[in-house]
Amino acid sequence: MFDDIPEGLRVPAISRRRLLQLGALGIGAFSAAPLLAACGSTSSQAAPGGTKKGGDLVIVRDHDAVNMDKTTVFSNASIWTYNQIYEPLVAMTDDGQGVKPWLAESYEMAPDNLSCTLKLRQGVKFHNGQPMTSADVKFSIDESSKTKGGWEFINSAIKEVTTPDDYTVVVTTKYPWAPLLADLSCPNNGIIPKDYAGKTKDEFYANPIGTGPFVWATWQKGSALTLKKNPSYWQAGKPHLDSVTWKVVADSNARAIQLQGGQAHINEAPPFSSLAQLKGTPNVKVDLFPSTKTDYIMMNQTKKPFDDVHVRRAISYAVDREALVKSILFGNGTPANSFMMPSTPYYDKNTPGLQYDMAKAKEELAQSSVPNGFTTTWLAMSGDAVDAAIAQVLQASLKELGITLNIQNVDPSAQHDLTGKLDYEIAHSYWTMDLADPDELAQFALDPTTGGHSFDTGMNDASLIDLVHKAQKEFDKTKRQALYTELQTKAAESAFLVFLFYTPFPYATTSNVQGFNVLPTGSYHLEDVSL
Repeated sequence: MFDDIPEGLRVPAISRRRLLQLGALGIGAFSAAPLLAACGSTSSQAAPGGTKKGGDLVIVRDHDAVNMDKTTVFSNASIWTYNQIYEPLVAMTDDGQGVKPWLAESYEMAPDNLSCTLKLRQGVKFHNGQPMTSADVKFSIDESSKTKGGWEFINSAIKEVTTPDDYTVVVTTKYPWAPLLADLSCPNNGIIPKDYAGKTKDEFYANPIGTGPFVWATWQKGSALTLKKNPSYWQAGKPHLDSVTWKVVADSNARAIQLQGGQAHINEAPPFSSLAQLKGTPNVKVDLFPSTKTDYIMMNQTKKPFDDVHVRRAISYAVDREALVKSILFGNGTPANSFMMPSTPYYDKNTPGLQYDMAKAKEELAQSSVPNGFTTTWLAMSGDAVDAAIAQVLQASLKELGITLNIQNVDPSAQHDLTGKLDYEIAHSYWTMDLADPDELAQFALDPTTGGHSFDTGMNDASLIDLVHKAQKEFDKTKRQALYTELQTKAAESAFLVFLFYTPFPYATTSNVQGFNVLPTGSYHLEDVSL
């Protein structure tokens, strides 16, 4: 999701931090424009069940995709696009709590939980007409596992992939690994043709081929990316659309005007400040889809005084999360109690976290190594209204504790680079999930051996790491829940992060858009959409 960050600056272990351009998250002016009739399909035909066939869907967004390489690219603008091209063996369920068959029609774990046998759906073809077989699946998973600097961490537990026949795949793990099926649903494990269909890797990803509902068409970088209908898609009668185009429209007011005027059908991530106005606009629908997005404040434990748990706890107690939700999200969010989010499996709403309590904040600081306060620097992302608002609220709160918070503005890419190098004191960031299992999050948040410095906090807590590893290998759901409940409780007590708030994915669509739904990870199935 690093749409605003040069690829050379990216740190894979914190790959899901930047979900959206923060300017699109919540603060900013919204100019209402006179509503014009939303345009419909120009080539519609009635389909069974009343669904319209045909039409060219236009989605407006504030930033472009980066690349179509599923093994290295973390940009959400890229993922949400290439998910229409590449498909996984199993897919996340709509509620984000598990997986369901997709390119594999069935799957079964071995009694010892050391392997999973998947039976492939027959008759599936790649966009070039080539049938999909187990050899393609093995190539795709192996490719993702061996590519360095990308998503290879997702496949770290895989020992080997074997192919007993053309339509059977066996994935064997190094040890019992509970997240395996969820890992196979991750975007990095989308299935592509063996040996890149005879092309080099670079040639392939410049004109990618998959089994998905849409095929590659054109990309005018910085302007628009278009995919066209796959006429041989394995799901009968789908997709309904002739094409889908993602247009880059940086200004939020311009995106709203294009939606109202009929030049676009879906507005991706309208500012929260604009939602009340949009909800009152005829022929425009606003949806707030449950997400896996959590904003947080990170503190560098390799620098004093943030190595002191009492300092971190004091700061966490000093944050009025309810006030932040009202002022920044215009009420469209909820205060966070955990590093996990409500839409993630094994989240526990009963783990309280450290909520706003200035009396407790003062008690904690009094027990710390700096009872009279100290001066620190907030590493801010320049031009980011949400980041600036959080810093200002925190600055005022910490003043009550005798803590002076100076604000240093740097370019967002520089902020990412500096926090990744642990060259900062205190800063803001966020996370979203990629799959229906908390392990991806728990690894990066709490286990520094993954390379992510525990969300760039430098924390290295052996007891938390042990719980992460136990949960990875526990298949009993009740026991696994107990482990994640303990993990959430202890992580909150350590105050390694200041959990701020959970936010939904806001979308505005014209009333003629049917079947559009966003998963908790932010992705969507455009084969189900019609005009």
